Amino acid sequence: MAALVLLINGTERRVEAAPDESLLSVLRDRLQMTGTKYGCGEGQCGACTVLIDGRPARSCLTLASQVAGRKITTIEGLEHEGKLHPVQEAFLQEEAFQCGYCTSGMIMSTIGFLASTPKPTEDEIKRHMDGNVCRCGTYPRIVQAVARAAEMARKG
Repeated sequence: MAALVLLINGTERRVEAAPDESLLSVLRDRLQMTGTKYGCGEGQCGACTVLIDGRPARSCLTLASQVAGRKITTIEGLEHEGKLHPVQEAFLQEEAFQCGYCTSGMIMSTIGFLASTPKPTEDEIKRHMDGNVCRCGTYPRIVQAVARAAEMARKG
């Protein structure tokens, strides 16, 4: 075990972790931050997506020791002063989830995507979101939510 200092949602968090322990495991099991979900454990489903320095990353494949000192954002860090992030609002407005298990990963992937692609086409949205699996199959509403979030961001 090694002592790590992780910068999560703007707060330094000290935690003991094994050198080969995933960020997902540290978030969920050591810090009780359960918004980030365990899906496949192989980086294929996207349920565990967080932002590292603003870019989407699969926390099941990321070693916690590799991200010490870097800016980690989880779904828990999006709300600000009682107000949801615009992507969260768009997902709610479009009813882009059913069971909700994939939603945090979808939202985190969307935030990273829109940071680099502020005016995405429908095909770009589909290509980017292809790495996130929705077991309930709400893909058309997810695509609509991403498009709505992009529009909301452009309008400020």
